Amino acid sequence: MDHGLSRGSWLPVTGMVICLLLCGCVVDLVLAQIRYSIPEELEHGAFVGNIAEDLGLDVAKLSARRFRIVSGAKRQYLEVNLENGILFVNEKIDREELCERRPSCFLHLQVVIENPLELYRVEVEILDVNDNSPSFPWSEFNLDITESAAPGSCFPLESAQDQDVGTNSLRSYQLSANAHFILNIQTRNDGSKFAELVLDTPLDREQQKKHEMVLTAFDGGSPERSGTALITVTVLDANDNVPVFDRSVYRASLVENAPRGTLVLKLNATDLDEGSNGEVTYAFSGHAPLKVRELFSVDPYTGEIRVKGVVDYEKSSVYELYVQAKDRGPSAVAVHSKVLVDILDVNDNAPEVILTSVSTPVQEDAPPGTVIAVISVMDRDSEENGNVDCQIPNNVPFQLHSSFKNYYTLVTSEFLDREAVSEYNITITARDLGSPSLSTRKTILVQVSDINDNPPRFSQPSYTVYVTENNAPGASICSVTAFDPDSNQNAYLSYSILEGQIQGMPVSTYVSINSDNGNIYALRSFDYEQLRNFQILVNVTVNVFVLDQNDNAPVIISPLPKNGTMATEVVPRSVDAGYLVTKITALDADAGQNSRLSYQLLQATDPGLFSVALYTGEIRTIRRLVEKDATRQRLVILVKDNGQPPLSGTVSIILTVVDSVPESLSDFGDLTLSPKPPSNLALYLIVSLSTISLIFLVAIIVLATALKKSNLNLQISSAAKVPTNCMEANGNSSLSQSYCYKVCLTPESAKSDFMFLKPCSPSSTPRNNEAKSADNSWNAHSRSASDKAGLKRGPPVDRREMWFHICRARWIGRGGAH
Repeated sequence: MDHGLSRGSWLPVTGMVICLLLCGCVVDLVLAQIRYSIPEELEHGAFVGNIAEDLGLDVAKLSARRFRIVSGAKRQYLEVNLENGILFVNEKIDREELCERRPSCFLHLQVVIENPLELYRVEVEILDVNDNSPSFPWSEFNLDITESAAPGSCFPLESAQDQDVGTNSLRSYQLSANAHFILNIQTRNDGSKFAELVLDTPLDREQQKKHEMVLTAFDGGSPERSGTALITVTVLDANDNVPVFDRSVYRASLVENAPRGTLVLKLNATDLDEGSNGEVTYAFSGHAPLKVRELFSVDPYTGEIRVKGVVDYEKSSVYELYVQAKDRGPSAVAVHSKVLVDILDVNDNAPEVILTSVSTPVQEDAPPGTVIAVISVMDRDSEENGNVDCQIPNNVPFQLHSSFKNYYTLVTSEFLDREAVSEYNITITARDLGSPSLSTRKTILVQVSDINDNPPRFSQPSYTVYVTENNAPGASICSVTAFDPDSNQNAYLSYSILEGQIQGMPVSTYVSINSDNGNIYALRSFDYEQLRNFQILVNVTVNVFVLDQNDNAPVIISPLPKNGTMATEVVPRSVDAGYLVTKITALDADAGQNSRLSYQLLQATDPGLFSVALYTGEIRTIRRLVEKDATRQRLVILVKDNGQPPLSGTVSIILTVVDSVPESLSDFGDLTLSPKPPSNLALYLIVSLSTISLIFLVAIIVLATALKKSNLNLQISSAAKVPTNCMEANGNSSLSQSYCYKVCLTPESAKSDFMFLKPCSPSSTPRNNEAKSADNSWNAHSRSASDKAGLKRGPPVDRREMWFHICRARWIGRGGAH
């Protein structure tokens, strides 16, 4: 919309709104142009126009849609009130400072509105007001005119300068009343005016040597402004020849930005006089504007015109130089000529890139065509030197679309992936079409915001973990690690074990996991003989293998003692060397080298009579038996595994040398080691078993009482290591100690009430007082029986372990699972 002004006041008047709708862009933009006219020198807050109303916008939505104006000027002369949509003057505008003396002066604004994006071009014409008076470069002009000057001779005067334009610029000159001179007002090509002093009547130096006049310059403004200068004319004696230029008008071409000192052209004037009257000097005439004198210089003796300042085509494409020549004689008269200097444009201004709107960060799932930035470019050069082309690199997922001349939008060309590239430094290259071409680069940082589009991934497809049995509960056995290429909260991981069972029990009773770092902890001590491997799932399979420790001593299952005494065998006296007397058979619940057994003869009545095979346990005669050999031979055999450290067990065998083998072993019933009847041993066993049974009953009552007061878990273990007639009780309470009891019935429980109550711990040996009492009773009885038999005792045997393994071995022999 165009708004005009009348003199002395300004009011908006009816104009037009020019709307430009462009098609073919992937972005919906409303592109239009609006125009206002205001006078210069308005105070802050002065009304320019209701831009919201003129554009048909909802005033209430201006702030929400980020309504703003962008100006190419260095100062923000205009601003918009977002509450009422009024465009007002933000800073006083001096038209002469903004546009110098150009006939038209515009402020080019761009209105940017978002959601949806709309662009409008606004032109505000700055109208000149008559705020400058005409002024002369000097307050007094001195002219030397020979008295021989003929009427009609012209004498150029210094031009007055008025910074205003149009009707407010310099309009005319007026000379004060005098008897000899009149004014001749001339107009230059650019419309500016200058005055010449014209001799109307001849001068007579003898009558009057000086003449003073007042020259007044008027402008065409309202009210009218003026400026004055005093003209003093000194009448000289006659010098009858004046210099003559060889051209009335000189013309030259000069490339802008020419170096200082560059020769523009050389003036040439001749004078027919001789001597000093014929020596010509050159200078700018009074018509030459001050700006010309700053840009060019004239050599007074050679007439060479050279560049003095910086010549800029963008400020002026042509300069008029008014020069004069006069001789050095008395009463010299100056002659004048005009030099037109055409300035040739060179490509000396690089394009300017202005970002008017940038939307960043952008989500990685933003659809193609999303607007990232609005860009404007400009080049102060002309023609091809001012035509600009913008480009961005081809290897980025963005495109640059031209909305209208010198305006571009940067949009996405495809979906983004933050995990591949989290930010882009997009370099916009603006290049003009001049030769050589000039370019400007500007980089836009576009950050990509994350969405949760990536599932966590583990560092390996599965995990294999090896845990040594008898591990301490609560210790870390491994750690699983996953990573998520997303960021911030989208990359925060929480680990958990999927529900499942291990040997019929929930997996949560075996292991736990730290939800923050993936560390997996054992909740119990593993027993290789009960559990050799298991799997847990944490979105990835973790295979846990329990490694064997040498925690089981060998158990001798054959030969077994009869009636609680030592094992007995019969050896005929007539056997030869190498005779197989018997074979020691032992088992070890461990695996690998921990279960590899070796046999060693530890003690013997006659060490040179019998030997034991290292790996088979076969006891053979070394030589033939003779009459002097004792009829009773006692052997102590050590069975040792290959673990580190090795564990061992011993068995004592009584070998009876006979002349012939009896049909039934019952015939040797009197060959006991004790001089007392066998009934004494049975009595000891009955007393021991009764005591242990009583202790067991007391323990069960204590456990039942504790079960009510604490969280006690009583379970029958079905592991392969424990036979069906063994029960394990585990419990914990508010006390700092955990309790574990193993109850084992002997394989002969159907025939007796013998049983053990055995406290156990994953990391320590049993310490139950009642169990120790049973062990001591048993060992005391065994030692008593051995002492009474007159036999040498070997190292003490852990009878609890012995009974447990005998129980287990017999159970296996009956078809139990290993």
